[in-house]
Amino acid sequence: MWFFARDPVRDFPFELIPEPPEGGPPGPWALHRGRKKATGCPVSIFVYDVKPGAEEQTQVAKAAFKRLKTLRHPNILAYIDGLETEKCLHVVTEAVTPLGIYLKARVEAGGLKELEISWGLHQIVKALSFLVNDCSLIHNNVCMAAVFVDRAGEWKLGGLDYMYSAQGNGGGPPRKGIPELEQYDPPELADSSGRVVREKWSADMWRLGCLIWEVFNGPLPRAAALRNPGKIPKSLVPHYCELVGANPKVRPNPARFLQNCRAPGGFMSNRFVETNLFLEEIQIKEPAEKQKFFQELSKSLDAFPEDFCRHKVLPQLLTAFEFGNAGAVVLTPLFKVGKFLSAEEYQQKIIPVVVKMFSSTDRAMRIRLLQQMEQFIQYLDEPTVNTQIFPHVVHGFLDTNPAIREQTVKSMLLLAPKLNEANLNVELMKHFARLQAKDEQGPIRCNTTVCLGKIGSYLSASTRHRVLTSAFSRATKDPFAPSRVAGVLGFAATHNLYSMNDCAHKILPVLCGLTVDPEKSVRDQAFKAIRSFLSKLESVSEDPTQLEEVEKDVHAASSPGMGGAAASWAGWAVTGVSSLTSKLIRVHPTTAPAETNIPQRPTPEGVPAPAPTPVPATPTTSGHWETQEEDKDTAEDSSAADRWDDEDWGSLEQEAESVLAQRVCVNSDHKPSKSPESDWSSWEAEGSWEQGWQEPSSQEPPLEGTRLASEYNWGGPESSDKGDPFATLSARPSTQPRPHSWGEDNWEGLETESRQAKAELARKKREERRREMEAKRTERKAAKGPMKLGARKLD
Repeated sequence: MWFFARDPVRDFPFELIPEPPEGGPPGPWALHRGRKKATGCPVSIFVYDVKPGAEEQTQVAKAAFKRLKTLRHPNILAYIDGLETEKCLHVVTEAVTPLGIYLKARVEAGGLKELEISWGLHQIVKALSFLVNDCSLIHNNVCMAAVFVDRAGEWKLGGLDYMYSAQGNGGGPPRKGIPELEQYDPPELADSSGRVVREKWSADMWRLGCLIWEVFNGPLPRAAALRNPGKIPKSLVPHYCELVGANPKVRPNPARFLQNCRAPGGFMSNRFVETNLFLEEIQIKEPAEKQKFFQELSKSLDAFPEDFCRHKVLPQLLTAFEFGNAGAVVLTPLFKVGKFLSAEEYQQKIIPVVVKMFSSTDRAMRIRLLQQMEQFIQYLDEPTVNTQIFPHVVHGFLDTNPAIREQTVKSMLLLAPKLNEANLNVELMKHFARLQAKDEQGPIRCNTTVCLGKIGSYLSASTRHRVLTSAFSRATKDPFAPSRVAGVLGFAATHNLYSMNDCAHKILPVLCGLTVDPEKSVRDQAFKAIRSFLSKLESVSEDPTQLEEVEKDVHAASSPGMGGAAASWAGWAVTGVSSLTSKLIRVHPTTAPAETNIPQRPTPEGVPAPAPTPVPATPTTSGHWETQEEDKDTAEDSSAADRWDDEDWGSLEQEAESVLAQRVCVNSDHKPSKSPESDWSSWEAEGSWEQGWQEPSSQEPPLEGTRLASEYNWGGPESSDKGDPFATLSARPSTQPRPHSWGEDNWEGLETESRQAKAELARKKREERRREMEAKRTERKAAKGPMKLGARKLD
């Protein structure tokens, strides 16, 4: 004898949420929200309490339990688990909401689109077709109360209480005894003579017509209201009239009804239904069909319901990437759907896939990720960026494809705030030094300078002091004119990061050399930058107490807030360089010199002047970047520069022929000035990214005819016996360029290279001397022959 009986309801792995029951179908069942005890996953639980004297209803409930447990179809309510005791019945299904409640909520939120209704009705009709044609079962209860909606917006057919066999096995249809359900019965059921000829699906198709009327017009007051279609769409009205016709013989089979509605111009002939049908059969589709589908999917997602995108499209996209080898085509729709997710859902579903994608060797995948990084960068934490993403991204700096190298440079704008000390100040600077010194593509060298100017505020104080001046000085020597402009504006964008000594001794001499540049755009920007820096120096000279305020950012730690000036410069950077270089790639080489003139772009309202302190309002000392209007012949280029907010860097996203055109164009661009653009061999001696960025060595021998620093009255702390530190940064000659000019203006310390060269030369001399001695010994032995006994060895 058991003293303690176990409660099966308590041991049931699902529990009810203590909330009032939802408006379930009329009848014995009550619909409750529930969850699985082990995982907390939401479910729906239909509960029937056994009452004395209600044996007929209990049998109906048990029959429904059995039917739901044995019938499996995507459009029929999915059974998960069940419990049957003497006191109650529990049926656990997927989490759903009654259609009536769902429609009411959607109307309050703005209404239900016809696209959603067309797919929902498609699912219900498909479920009826399965029951009638495949199972020979009559549902006998099609109405609003028997339809449920899951979290993806999919309509599911339930309410199987009164189902019976179409073949007559087990008797006729069970009696409902509920007026709310009997009002949907077709008129021929009132004829007890049995002389009315009808098909087995006739009654269910009449009830389907009632369901369509209620979906568009609300609850059905009486059967006579079916004569007025009301708000039913015109494309559906002819098919609706067939359903509610008085003659049951002409009511179409569910399969034929679907076929009629799917005809061109029909109610169910739309992109949403086609997308759903493809997703249902995606596992058996050919790879080419999947590629085409995912490419076209992004255009349609904006018109699709949000819940559908989150709960149906997203899982299919993730599955296609994980197991279907879909590749880069899933990225665009994936990130588009990701906008509908919360931050927590994004971390759980999208970020693991993104991290895995970065390790892919597929170039199309990598470039798509780099182009769309701004859509997911905010969801990436710093450890993930530094350990799992950045190590893969930096491979793009060494890629042979110029488009990937350029997109990698641009992506650093988004990654820089999340990089740690080693990756940002050491690893990234090595790659930037290599790109700016040795890359054969002018636009990439230019964009590297642009990017460095934008991320300068994130660098540490020591790295800024060591890198920025050298990098921008190198850019001013680039044969590619937009790169020289980028170097000048790089100085201006980071003006608050230089000490007054650096402004006077390092920056202004470089800028003064550019005042005789062959390109007018370079000269114009150089004059503006010179006036800006002179304004700062003059203001400090007038009031030395301002020095501390002016130099407050020089030794400050890296901070995003220090990038305000760079942010204003970003506008020029995108348009003045990148769109320009994009033009240079696409135009004919003969038109390249005309495109090289970069128009001056006025500073937008609200942008602070580079000079942090007010100065007398004279045109020659103004620290602002506003300029007078250019000549009329440059108006068109100026308007293009003002559209920098709408343009991308996109200078190398063309095909291979565009890259080839770029090389031809760049080479032809500077023929009048005879710039050494084609002499790439001189680059090999500089920009070594293993050593990082260093300032040019002050021990470099001055050029012939160059004045020494001692000849100038600088009044600085440097001794007069030192060489001119600006000799290598003098103006570029406009007639005959000096050979190997890039090799002499070096970021790396030339002392180290000179020391290594001397050591290598000494080693070679020692080796040659040793070989000479060996040769002499061999000659002596061969000439003298064998030594005589007692002879003395002299050598």
